[in-house]
Amino acid sequence: MKLNPQQAPLYGDCVVTVLLAEEDKVEDDVVFYLVFSGSTLHHCTSTRKISADTLETIAPGHDCCETVKVLLCASKEGLPVFVVAEEDFHFIQDEAYDAAQFLATSAGNQQALNFTRFLDRSGPPSGDVNSLDEKVALAFRHLKLPAEWNVLGTDQTLHDGGPRETLMHFAVRLGLLRLTWFLLQKPGGRGALSIHNQEGATPVSLALERGYHKRPQLLTEENAGEPDSWSSLSYEIPYEDCSVRHHRERDIYTLTSESESHHEPPFPGDTCTGHIFKLRNIQQQLMVRK
Repeated sequence: MKLNPQQAPLYGDCVVTVLLAEEDKVEDDVVFYLVFSGSTLHHCTSTRKISADTLETIAPGHDCCETVKVLLCASKEGLPVFVVAEEDFHFIQDEAYDAAQFLATSAGNQQALNFTRFLDRSGPPSGDVNSLDEKVALAFRHLKLPAEWNVLGTDQTLHDGGPRETLMHFAVRLGLLRLTWFLLQKPGGRGALSIHNQEGATPVSLALERGYHKRPQLLTEENAGEPDSWSSLSYEIPYEDCSVRHHRERDIYTLTSESESHHEPPFPGDTCTGHIFKLRNIQQQLMVRK
């Protein structure tokens, strides 16, 4: 087995291709899963067969930068799960994750937000904006924000609507549609729309000024839907005490659970069996609900 790529950012949600070696190939009715075993989290992902020797899955979001062991497991009705191959996989903190962390901690910080205005003059080429938008929004979504986090900052004395720069100004100014929508769902997101900066511009007027035709509708409609481009990303599905995500475009499911590091490590096949059976049962129940 060979994974391509062999690393993913902490926020995951990128396609990982699994190239099967000749000795990895099995009967056509076998279903493959990948189990990522980290120091504190385990992830089990379903796979999609795209050719006789190639599978694909979606990299899960992880909680720390580390190298994890990935097991390729095969499951067939009536037979025990068996491990076909194993490989190392690296979770890394990339520039988009760094940017999201910086922005999250800069909410309400006028010095930091005023600094971001220089990015408008030296921003990415228009062809790179879409990629930047997706990655930063994904990273933002993955961050564990404090319960009191607010788009306008946590200092309530600043929430008086006076002129100032906000995260919403930043997202609109750079044309980051996904990040704009994400911030609108957070506390303070809607309130930021009516705030003028030092030049008297609101996020809505900035969008109109820059000709972002989709942005005014997104900002002015109270229940504006998510951008169509987010349909290709994975979504969390509420399911009892589990963390389950579904990537609708590729119909791939991911189950994440805490690892039992305080116990003796079980035989790899046993680890796979428990995660795969649980994920398979969840998939079946979710299909019945549809």
